[in-house]
Amino acid sequence: MPAAPAHPAGADASNPLIAGLNEPQREAVLTTEGPVLMLAGAGTGKTSALTRRLAYLVQSRLAWPSEILCVTFTNKAAREMRERVGQLVGPAVEGMPWLGTFHAIAAKMLRRHAELVGLESNYTIIDTDDQLRLLKQLIQAEGIDEKRWPAKQLAGCIDRWKNRGLNPRDLDARENEAYAEGKGQHFYHMYQERLKAVNACDFGDLLLHMLNILREHRDVLEQYQQRFKYVMVDEYQDTNQVQYLWLRLIAQHRRNICVVGDDDQSIYSWRGAEVANILRFEKDFPGAKVIRLEQNYRSTPQILAAASGLIDENTQRLGKTLWTERHGGDKLHVVGVWDAPEEARRVGDEIERLEREGAPLDQIAILVRAQYQTREFEDRFISIGMKYRIVGGFRFYERAEIRDALAYLRVIAQPADDLAFERIYNTPKRGLGAKALEKLHLLARRRGIPLAKAALEICDTDELPARARNTLLSLMRDFARWRDMAREEGPADLIRTALDESGYTDALQAERTPEASGRLENLVELARAMEEYDSLGDFLEHVSLVMDNDARDDEEKVTIMTMHAAKGLEFDNVFLPGWEDGVFPSQRSLDEGGLASLEEERRLAYVAITRARRKCTILHAANRRIYGQWTSSIPSRFIAELPEDQIESETTLSGGASLWRAQWSEHADPFADVARMQPGRTVTRGPGWQRAAQREFDTAPKRVKESTRSAASFASKPRTDIEVGARVFHEKFGYGTVASQEGNKLEIEFEKSGSKRVLDSFVKPA
Repeated sequence: MPAAPAHPAGADASNPLIAGLNEPQREAVLTTEGPVLMLAGAGTGKTSALTRRLAYLVQSRLAWPSEILCVTFTNKAAREMRERVGQLVGPAVEGMPWLGTFHAIAAKMLRRHAELVGLESNYTIIDTDDQLRLLKQLIQAEGIDEKRWPAKQLAGCIDRWKNRGLNPRDLDARENEAYAEGKGQHFYHMYQERLKAVNACDFGDLLLHMLNILREHRDVLEQYQQRFKYVMVDEYQDTNQVQYLWLRLIAQHRRNICVVGDDDQSIYSWRGAEVANILRFEKDFPGAKVIRLEQNYRSTPQILAAASGLIDENTQRLGKTLWTERHGGDKLHVVGVWDAPEEARRVGDEIERLEREGAPLDQIAILVRAQYQTREFEDRFISIGMKYRIVGGFRFYERAEIRDALAYLRVIAQPADDLAFERIYNTPKRGLGAKALEKLHLLARRRGIPLAKAALEICDTDELPARARNTLLSLMRDFARWRDMAREEGPADLIRTALDESGYTDALQAERTPEASGRLENLVELARAMEEYDSLGDFLEHVSLVMDNDARDDEEKVTIMTMHAAKGLEFDNVFLPGWEDGVFPSQRSLDEGGLASLEEERRLAYVAITRARRKCTILHAANRRIYGQWTSSIPSRFIAELPEDQIESETTLSGGASLWRAQWSEHADPFADVARMQPGRTVTRGPGWQRAAQREFDTAPKRVKESTRSAASFASKPRTDIEVGARVFHEKFGYGTVASQEGNKLEIEFEKSGSKRVLDSFVKPA
């Protein structure tokens, strides 16, 4: 096929492939030669531009379909792209073997060159369960305490290393210390050798092996550099280090690489994505053409202006400004409420109003920062009969850790509940395997008794080995003690005690993974929810009603999901609750991640706002219950960064919008005005609002004043009962010793979690 010339942006104006595209989109389609960065803002039609560019390369015969490498992040995205290109160019799309996800394409390459990394071409790709089973075998063989150094933690380390393109030999001293006090490299090496011995690899190996092959075998690299005349990459801002290195090697010869992405929507660093990859594209490929897609087809001008004003606060970005030809629309609505229950009531009332006005429920979304926030809305929607769905996760009471906790409660409340007993008798792992359960079932059937009673009886026999018998007896004694406790204590204290004494909390803490941290947060939220109930029976009855609320899937429902899961979606009406510092931005990003984490949180806020087509409502609460204690909250710094002329504020708290900006001004005490808040009042901001706020506080019930004052002073002043060298306890990280203190922030060396920076309000003297 003869070489074809590059096509300037003004050419082929009559080509139906570019019909309906705006000028930057046409330029992105027709600029075929050399490196191109398509910087595509939210809702700017980047998928249309990308698929038409791919179709144009084929239609113009610039390359055969088999000479184009087109990489996506998900199978769904690859499938949709193949379908859309097929509609444009017909059967030619069937000849595109290199259109797919990173892992799918790398797996296809590796099949051809497996022997270069010690594998056979029919290698097996193991899943997560097989990976954990293999790692547990290695840990046990080395005599390491798996409870202290769980296989899940090692799996997380290995996944992180592979995402960064690191082989065992590449680990430095710090990385080596990440597991088993300096044995990370040793276990990584053994794991890789074991995989080769069984002719297998995990998902991380697919790209890492191919990266090693391309680096070490020049002939293979040149083969792919010659094969692929054009390289196209979707969602480039989400690439991790190994994906970036792999792509750069393949594209650096011809340099006909087009990447599509948005640095302002890079929100996945926790799974290895590096925003630096897109920021340095022009340095990696000198002379690259940057085409900005800025015309938004989704949102109102007010929503776009607010989102753009917020993201302008970030320093690490390439820069663009979204605009639209649409007119009208509402400003962002920012609502301050007293606490989380009022937040849920307010959202529920507003959704009912929208529904009465004809708004479809499936065009309404609630986007939360953390999954534990969904519980308040689920409970509220159950009480008012509002249909909803949880997307990207389970309903709160259906999550595995919550069902485990409920199973403990059900056995405490009803010892004859065999289903609940069977779920948790070996959860967490306590050495009671399938054989022990089989004997319990056999005895229960023979005697016609529940499993719990069979467990007590079998402990008086020699049917079980001594170790299993003692473990089971200890568990049954725990249940007896918890049952006595249930008669005297509230259900919230009961579940906290049961989860701690059973070892369930310790098992999650030992995993030291983001997933385990999220599960711990969910359990804390469960205990908080239980504080509203007088008895265990009342709470379990409530849960039964919630679990029985499964409406038909084909009905319209409100969508509840995390901000991360909402990327790529859009809704007419979006509610964003929990915009307080410590919730959003998250406390972890504030304490551990520095400026980079804060900027990623701000990008997440930008993504959340731009999901809205017509109306976006942000809510913040003056009080949150965190780890069982009421804590005064300050509005998220992101609220203060929104352009003032693009928001309208309403609050049941004194001070209105002035409060947010005052709290983030250079000299303001961020808790000074929180102490003047009172629930149930809608206050219009005016010249004398400070004096009015003080009068309201002076007339507030004594209980409200004392609780808010104590919470405010507790959160804003360092504690005097904790000093450097003191031994303390943290509900999430366990026991540790204070290494340093700066105001109300502590640097603590935890026995099981390493060094952490936490607020003193989250710890207590040990």
